[in-house]
Amino acid sequence: MKMSDLSLSCCSTCTNLKDRCPRPKGLINLLLTKACLFALLFGTVWSMTGQECLPGGNLFGIVILFICSVVGGKLLGMIQLPNLPPFPPLLGMLLAGLLLRNIPYVTNAVFINTHWSAALRNIALSIILTRAGLGLDPSALRRLKAVCVRVAVGPCMVEACIIAVVSHFLLSLPWVWGFILGFVLAAVSPAVVVPSMLLLQREGYGVEKGIPTLLMAAGSFDDILAITGFSTCLGIAFSTGSTWMNILKGLLEVVGGVLAGLILGLFLCLFPSNDQEDLVLRRTLMLLGLSIFSVFFSHVVGFAGAGGLCTLVLSFLAALGWKAEKTPVAAMVGQSWDVFQPLLFGLIGAEIRIASLSPSTVGLGMACILIGLVIRLLVTFLLVHLGGFTLKEKLFIAVAWLPKATVQAAIGSKALDMAREEGDETLIKFGLDVLTLAVLAILTTAPIGALGIGLAGPRLLARLVKGETETEAPPTSPSGPAEGKNHVITESKV
Repeated sequence: MKMSDLSLSCCSTCTNLKDRCPRPKGLINLLLTKACLFALLFGTVWSMTGQECLPGGNLFGIVILFICSVVGGKLLGMIQLPNLPPFPPLLGMLLAGLLLRNIPYVTNAVFINTHWSAALRNIALSIILTRAGLGLDPSALRRLKAVCVRVAVGPCMVEACIIAVVSHFLLSLPWVWGFILGFVLAAVSPAVVVPSMLLLQREGYGVEKGIPTLLMAAGSFDDILAITGFSTCLGIAFSTGSTWMNILKGLLEVVGGVLAGLILGLFLCLFPSNDQEDLVLRRTLMLLGLSIFSVFFSHVVGFAGAGGLCTLVLSFLAALGWKAEKTPVAAMVGQSWDVFQPLLFGLIGAEIRIASLSPSTVGLGMACILIGLVIRLLVTFLLVHLGGFTLKEKLFIAVAWLPKATVQAAIGSKALDMAREEGDETLIKFGLDVLTLAVLAILTTAPIGALGIGLAGPRLLARLVKGETETEAPPTSPSGPAEGKNHVITESKV
């Protein structure tokens, strides 16, 4: 009896204490819960990896870089100017990596192995190429026809050639490395253009002539052309033997990548079949798995340029086979990009050491970028001349075709990674020059492009306003006549 009374007394005391203790709710509870989860995760990882997850360890560096990149992107995205689109978050991610690498003492604690860095950037490249392949719209290309092809091909090719020539004489880059740099800088950024175009499209600017659709559709083809040219030149640059044999090898990489992509794309159309459970998840895993395998396997067999083309072709062919069913797959691939985007831009920023930069390289590199941008602006304006656009619309299309970010981050460091594998100091210097100019192009053109589109759109494009008059339902009896009208008003805001 005494033991039972004692246990009852203890239970009663515990119950009273529980009722009297304050229970945190809302934000405090959320923060404490996340702190506990983080502590549990860290303790588990530390138990398995030891020093790797402590300051100076590789895993610690990757996690800190990821967190700082996410925070940097969020902070920059919160900067909202009146009547303007927000700054691209990728710029904050890039600056976060740049700061981590160049702040004294911090750079020693945040160490990332170059092999791990290259592997993570290659995975991010695979995801970018997969999204580009899934996003290609054949119907938009057929609808916009000649003007879409001109906008996608002309500015990219001309800017790549101009930068190759200018960098050869200003930076003393070999011709093939000049074209590598040209194709890296020639690609337009969908991460900047697409959100800005969607914002203008929602407000009705340029919709009547399909300008937002034109730029979003042409952007994918522009990026694919730049990546194809880059992959071909990269294969030539790292080939040994005669010049003609190197050119032949580059062409073989293009053909081999396309053929491999066709085979794997047909495979994805058949497997997994429509009667399987979790079809979207399995298709996404198969698509991403084959894409990442293609990029890495092409390095193993010595045909580095073929992997990117294979990924583009297989994802495009898979999307054609899946038709409308590709939408949930593309959404899931987009979620994986949300994870690897901070890593990609953070790692690219962390590759740049400001103290080791040559002022002449930065100055002459900026001259190359500016010359390329001016030529691109003029060529774009001329190529849309016969597209039925007004003078203001031509100016807007030319301005919207300037920003660079995603492709530059994805392929800007690829030549440097391959040069490090070769161990050739001369090639490493060329690779660093290409990466430095890619980062400079992102830092200058991404914010200028976003602001330029936001400012020029409402001032240069005609606005389409759909106003519907009050309409009655169709008559259900002879005594209920109804009429409906849709008025479309086009007004130009100057």
